[in-house]
Amino acid sequence: MTVPELLEVMNESDSEVPKAVAKVLPTIGAAIEDIVERMMQGGRLIYMGAGTSGRLGVLDAAECGPTFSVTPDEVIAFIAGGNEALRTAVEGAEDDPVAGANDLKSITLTPRDVVVGIAASGRTPYVIGGLKYAQSVGALSISLTCNPNSEISIGVNYAIEVDSGPELLAGSTRLKSGTAQKLVLNMISTVTMIRFGKTFGNLMVDLQITNAKLQDRALRIIENATGATRAEATAALQASGQVVKVATLMM
Repeated sequence: MTVPELLEVMNESDSEVPKAVAKVLPTIGAAIEDIVERMMQGGRLIYMGAGTSGRLGVLDAAECGPTFSVTPDEVIAFIAGGNEALRTAVEGAEDDPVAGANDLKSITLTPRDVVVGIAASGRTPYVIGGLKYAQSVGALSISLTCNPNSEISIGVNYAIEVDSGPELLAGSTRLKSGTAQKLVLNMISTVTMIRFGKTFGNLMVDLQITNAKLQDRALRIIENATGATRAEATAALQASGQVVKVATLMM
């Protein structure tokens, strides 16, 4: 195939993913309702995965802080092999179910917590070990896989199984499977935080102002929410101690 032909085929293949996700929206929705209930009681949202799946979990958890002002111990992510595995493959790390359980033990998992095990294949031992441990302590257990009826979904409270179909490159789960997992993780974290009151309409009123771009965004949010001028928004934000929610309420 030529490059344009390859791109067309790849784009067509990717377009199947949202349709596959749509089929499991009821399960995702039910899981989110339970996640919100647990977190309202002080529970934590914890992602676990290996390879691409693990990196996607880490990405989603890392972005919750600046987007929704949650602390690092409210939304947590573990990847098989630890931080080193974020950049380079750690051979054999995903094959250790005990490591999955031990990572959860290290944060003293409780029945109020939520563990989302992410594995495109549905058979990653590290994730299975973590989910089994979560079940043993009574934590809410959720599997996210692209391989229906796989081992990862045995015994969990919610099995989110996105059948995204064969990959363009056979077995390369960083493609359609990775896209499917990213879409679902976006839904889990975003809708959970919306239910927590972290937004006003579709505005991120609980963002952290950590750079010039986000300073400008904060001011635009206040302007959009209240009809304030840039000068008024700036004054309110300064008076609020750089807290967009408070500045919006003040206006």
